[in-house]
Amino acid sequence: MRVYFDNAATTAISEEVIEAMANCMREHYGNPSSIHAEGRKSRSIIETARKVVAGQLNASLGEIFFTSGGTESSNMAIKCAVRDLGVTRILTTKMEHSCVLYPVKCMATQQNIEMDFIEMDDKGRLDYTQLEKLLQSSDKKTLVSVMHANNEIGTVNDMERISQLCQEYDAFYHSDTVQTMGHFPIDVDKTKIHFLTGAAHKFHGPKGTGFIYINGDCHIKPMIDGGSQERNMRAGTENLYGIVGMAKAFELACNEMEERKNHIENIRQRLINGLKENFEDIQFNGDWDGNYLYTVLSVSFPPSPKISMLLQLLDIHGISCSGGSACSSGAEKGSHVLQAIGHPADRKAIRFSFSHYNTEAEVDFLLDKLKVILPVQEVVI
Repeated sequence: MRVYFDNAATTAISEEVIEAMANCMREHYGNPSSIHAEGRKSRSIIETARKVVAGQLNASLGEIFFTSGGTESSNMAIKCAVRDLGVTRILTTKMEHSCVLYPVKCMATQQNIEMDFIEMDDKGRLDYTQLEKLLQSSDKKTLVSVMHANNEIGTVNDMERISQLCQEYDAFYHSDTVQTMGHFPIDVDKTKIHFLTGAAHKFHGPKGTGFIYINGDCHIKPMIDGGSQERNMRAGTENLYGIVGMAKAFELACNEMEERKNHIENIRQRLINGLKENFEDIQFNGDWDGNYLYTVLSVSFPPSPKISMLLQLLDIHGISCSGGSACSSGAEKGSHVLQAIGHPADRKAIRFSFSHYNTEAEVDFLLDKLKVILPVQEVVI
């Protein structure tokens, strides 16, 4: 038996999505840029998918652009904001995903952009008072880039509050919403934001497909040149089958959001209860019982003889999980997020992340294997 608790890294493609993609592959092969019947049909399919994504976000069709995923989308938002919107200052946090931190640092180095970090507490919660002070302190055109929910520890930031501050001080607002897209309702008509991102493989769609929402007031140029695809915003023949799969997965995720959430919350709580009941000195990282991403639980295990090998031992025993971001090779060592919250070096952080496909039996299986790997007498030092 194998149990998959690494859904924050990627999710299994749902059967409905596979079927939608397979039907499209069998029946529609025309280039969406071609003017003949096959091309027009492919173009129509893409625009139908765009309508699905825009509708779920309460955005206009002209504000949704398909990309290869969250990394491209965040790079596009950050780099184009600097190049095309006159941004000379970026406010972000030390806990952002590397797809945000790297381009921000790149802009600071290559374009001499001022970069300031917003403070976070030991649960990864944003200091909104300091954010306001930073916005007050300069009249430079500013981009605030803060993720909606942290991918490693699950702490959720208040998008509405950040949005209001950005509006008050005339700043642009970008949010990496890859982890929350399809898991939390997002309404861009109610919450003013300039850029947000989505990746299909985080909500049971195909890898290599994503989108970016660009507020209609933001007039930027393409980051990838070479063709007029995506309304002249992104060159390259569209990934028709991936887009179809993403739209289907997003539609399912949004329509079944409450049902899936309730199921996942039960799974998560069962694991919390089981860990507390069976092991000493178990701690949880992030705002785990406050404003949290319900698909993620970051567990801090105390020192023990086997603790350094816990991730590998879980894998050997049939459990897939991670020590942090999959983009950091799944390893805890060097995790900038854990460093930012001051996670003790002698403890081991393991991220368990869930989907509606997980079961209570799988949680029990995990707990049983942990008892074998880390008997209580070994856990207590």
